[in-house]
Amino acid sequence: MNKELETAVRAAEAAGAITISRFGELTSSEIVAKEYKDFVTEVDRQCEAAISAIILASFPEDSLLCEEGTLNDGASGRTWIVDPLDGTLNFIHSFPVFAISIALRGADGDLLAGVVFQPVLGELFTAAKGEGAFLNGRRIRVSDRDSKGSFLIATGVPFKEYHYLDSYLAMMKEVVHDSAGIRRAGSAAIDLAYTAAGRFDGFWEYRLYPWDYAAGVLLVREAGGIVTGFDGSGDLFEHHSILAGSSVTHPMLLEMALRHFDGELRQDKRL
Repeated sequence: MNKELETAVRAAEAAGAITISRFGELTSSEIVAKEYKDFVTEVDRQCEAAISAIILASFPEDSLLCEEGTLNDGASGRTWIVDPLDGTLNFIHSFPVFAISIALRGADGDLLAGVVFQPVLGELFTAAKGEGAFLNGRRIRVSDRDSKGSFLIATGVPFKEYHYLDSYLAMMKEVVHDSAGIRRAGSAAIDLAYTAAGRFDGFWEYRLYPWDYAAGVLLVREAGGIVTGFDGSGDLFEHHSILAGSSVTHPMLLEMALRHFDGELRQDKRL
């Protein structure tokens, strides 16, 4: 394990310990609405502070991009992309599905390291560029299922923006028809990690941010999978949509996305 990945693991485990120590014990005064239906807790902030301190102690010249606003403009050209608690709403409701997500993006734009840690289960997903993806030290691969009747597909349901809800529901209807079932964990980091591990056969979600998906994207790619935006582009940091899966499920999801989200994709290109 290289120094970057080792640092990310250490930071994720430190944040995970904070979440476990406070899980089920939040008070209403520790929960703040950032905007309508979007919340942050004192635990998010404590996790972000712990992660930032560990990363900057080892790599003070690197930049930070964190969901809750912690920034560091480093000179190296590299950026750490952090979601200190992905699945905050789950955490608030004591629903034990949440994760810490940490990724390192190089100066050339490539993802170099990624960690998704699910502290309740003690599951540590790790990947380094060109070195494969692992769960608690064991190599993982994307699903090799090729029958639509066996696919389990993950998604994220729109909860703040509704202008694309009709497109989403139309695509979901098609996915229901062409799969054995759909799951919504409430954490894109977990959805992508589970896709990398072959637990899910594919994943799609429209309107995400880099901290939601950066680590998970590297996990899926290093596990032999395909990740693009809804338009098929592999340059995900220019988009806010994610399609992930195997050589069988990704093309299936891409075909659906191009058909059902055509209007939204054309609008995105004009913005």
